[in-house]
Amino acid sequence: MARSNASRSKAAAGKAPASKTSKGWLKEHFDDRFVQQSWQDGYRSRASYKLLALDEKDRLLRRGMTVIDLGAAPGGWSQVAAEKVGSEGVVIASDLLEMDALADVDFIQGDFTEERVLEAILATLGDRRVDLVMSDMAPNMSGMAAIDQPQAMVLVELALDLARQTLSPGGTFLAKVFQGEGFDAFLKELRGSFTRVVTRKPEASRARSREVYLLAEGFRG
Repeated sequence: MARSNASRSKAAAGKAPASKTSKGWLKEHFDDRFVQQSWQDGYRSRASYKLLALDEKDRLLRRGMTVIDLGAAPGGWSQVAAEKVGSEGVVIASDLLEMDALADVDFIQGDFTEERVLEAILATLGDRRVDLVMSDMAPNMSGMAAIDQPQAMVLVELALDLARQTLSPGGTFLAKVFQGEGFDAFLKELRGSFTRVVTRKPEASRARSREVYLLAEGFRG
């Protein structure tokens, strides 16, 4: 089950009494300049600044685009995408968790690999082909790499499957991936389906984290 960083912080904040480890994490989180900036700018999470940086560098989002956002809650990426594509564009967001409504974003709650949820996404798309599929999904981390890494790779593989079903030729896929077992094989798989694949590590991605973002452009169809 994927959960956002913001959701994890809410869950941690609700525990009492907090352990020294969780207290330290919460202090680091709330002292984080991107967390504080998100409060000032009205973004739902610090993750918004990852997408903003990626968009500034690679020009991912344009007016009128159709975008699917997987692992969307609490809505940081969908919020940025909706601003960028404008009222002419379409943003479809999906997550296992609830997400408060966002203007110009169609939210579908559930596991996108289940037929019911996939059909709802496809029905919302209608006859449109997708310009960008993006995924900031991550599993609930146990802290054990032997468990967490395979789960993370399964999620990104499933996101790629959806991208292959819905992207228009020339479309773009952006996904969070954790470096480790399976990473190189997935990178090779992307290169077989897209004309350009690059690795990005935006400033808002914590330096100690193994997460990177794989940007795949030019879907071969």
